[in-house]
Amino acid sequence: MTVPRLLRHVTTLLLPGALAAQQPVTLTLGGAARMAAAQSGATAIAHERVAQADARVRQARSFLFPTLSASAGQSERNQNTATFGFSFRDPNGTPLFNPNGQILPPVKVLDLRGRAQANLLDLSVAAKLGVVRQQVRIAEAEAAGTGDQAAALAAATYVRAVRADANLGARLADSTLAAELLTIAAEQMQAGVGVALDVTRARSQLSQSHAQLIAARAECDRARLDLRRVIGLSADTPLVLADSLAALPADAAAPSAEDATRIALAKRADIRAMDEQKRAAERGVSATKLERLPTVGLFGDQGAIGPNSAHLLNTYAWGLQVSLPLFDGFRREGRLEEQRAQVREVEARRRDLEAQTAIEVRTALLDLSTAREMLEAAT
Repeated sequence: MTVPRLLRHVTTLLLPGALAAQQPVTLTLGGAARMAAAQSGATAIAHERVAQADARVRQARSFLFPTLSASAGQSERNQNTATFGFSFRDPNGTPLFNPNGQILPPVKVLDLRGRAQANLLDLSVAAKLGVVRQQVRIAEAEAAGTGDQAAALAAATYVRAVRADANLGARLADSTLAAELLTIAAEQMQAGVGVALDVTRARSQLSQSHAQLIAARAECDRARLDLRRVIGLSADTPLVLADSLAALPADAAAPSAEDATRIALAKRADIRAMDEQKRAAERGVSATKLERLPTVGLFGDQGAIGPNSAHLLNTYAWGLQVSLPLFDGFRREGRLEEQRAQVREVEARRRDLEAQTAIEVRTALLDLSTAREMLEAAT
């Protein structure tokens, strides 16, 4: 393969596939992390879960307000006198209706009515509202954790992309050098100071470098596709990576394992979410206990009823009702046992998460120390 053909082939490999695209997105490492935390798919899903939790708060709050309804109905019904269960007789004892039954003329009823019902005292409703509000805080903490995870994934993917760019540049330099060595070997053989074996060896090295260049280009494209995916951009959006491996900080002072673990336990969103879950479970236990207390409710309705609209008369009904649960087949006690088990489960999960956090911190510090030693050894 001649040098001009090689250069044309390399140019084809490096030619961007979307020359017509406009306004490329310039990304730094921090910008990629912030963009992923704000607009990645996982973050959008987490924010919708927060919106769902807010909607459940409005649903739970509705039990604190009275319910109002209105109805209008018109009916017509006839009656078989034999179904009354008793007989009507005149003063002489003669039945007024056929003892075997007879059909009375139909009765028309027009009923226009409004109804209202309200809970005057129900402590469990307020407690359940507190549980639902706690679930909103859980969703918010989980959304923050999802944003942190998206940012970390975007940062790692960005570093992978700039490493792929650096590897592509190195492979391009190798291919250029291999092409130059092939030219030198061919010229030396033509001058009589070289052998065909040198040309064959140089051509083999060029083919190997060419294959590595193709693989590096594919890895570079894959890394950029993954980066677009994690930061929420379309697959054909052109990217310009503003940072390079040399520009990324590598000598920042690392905290001790104890300090890093303490900071992680205080600031990690998933641990905050676990704490909120425990509070919600404890409030659920309290709300279920309050269901044992009596409740006071008010109800009433008022409307007009008659055979037709010309003969309507106003009627009403209202009342005050006190309800006291006496026995429900131990269903409430079963719920309490379940909720107490949920509290213990959350406590166990939090302890496990604390241990996992400590391991992750020490693993990250170990990886950082190893990478620095490898960098020092390479330089």
